[in-house]
Amino acid sequence: MALWIADAETVELRRNPTEDDLQTAIRAVYKQVLGNAHVMESERLTSAESALRNGDITVRGFVRAVAQSDLYRSLFFETSSPYRFIELNFKHLFGRAPIDQSEISEHVQTCITKGYSAEIDSYIDSEEYAANFGENTVPYYRGSRTQTGIKNVGFNRTFALMRGYATSDSGRSAALIGDLAGNRATKISSPARGAGASSSTSKRFRVSVAKSSFGSRMNQGVTTFEVGYAQLSAKIQNIQKTGGKILSITEI
Repeated sequence: MALWIADAETVELRRNPTEDDLQTAIRAVYKQVLGNAHVMESERLTSAESALRNGDITVRGFVRAVAQSDLYRSLFFETSSPYRFIELNFKHLFGRAPIDQSEISEHVQTCITKGYSAEIDSYIDSEEYAANFGENTVPYYRGSRTQTGIKNVGFNRTFALMRGYATSDSGRSAALIGDLAGNRATKISSPARGAGASSSTSKRFRVSVAKSSFGSRMNQGVTTFEVGYAQLSAKIQNIQKTGGKILSITEI
């Protein structure tokens, strides 16, 4: 396989690659899957790199190795909220943002019931991954392109996750949780520009919830909560666990 770069986003490893081709593909995988995180020499997956070099695994297999690694786990699973972990998996492995709450819920359930490895494999073994990246193309951000079966709101959601090539994916809180849970369009805003930019961690949200109660007769009441950004993920999870229906989430 030799290296083929169709544009600034797409890197494909073809037959009979040179060492430069391999290194370009390897760097592209690390950058995409690890969300621009700096990879120290001691953190590189040398065994997986050798397997790719020897033709024992494809680019798809190398992507799997990186996403299943202790490094990926420590960066995005152990230090993030469950919702943030899922939305980053979509970004890193599908090259897009989750479109709606049902996608998030499905993967949360996979992670809880089947474990970390099964959650990662659910992307890489999927028809969507195969159709878009196959065996030898490095995943890339697809939000700016028309995608079959994907709603237009996906562009805004992917933009909200990308935030520019110079940013990293550090941070524990989910970026899209309010829009997904409230089934609202995601607003496009400019990437943060230095220390003067406002922080989303200081924001507060009003959550309106309808919850049915069963007694001598069934009735449905609406309750409103005000929570900080850091508590929003936990509050939504608690609402869902107790059978509530989120009517709206609005920034105060």
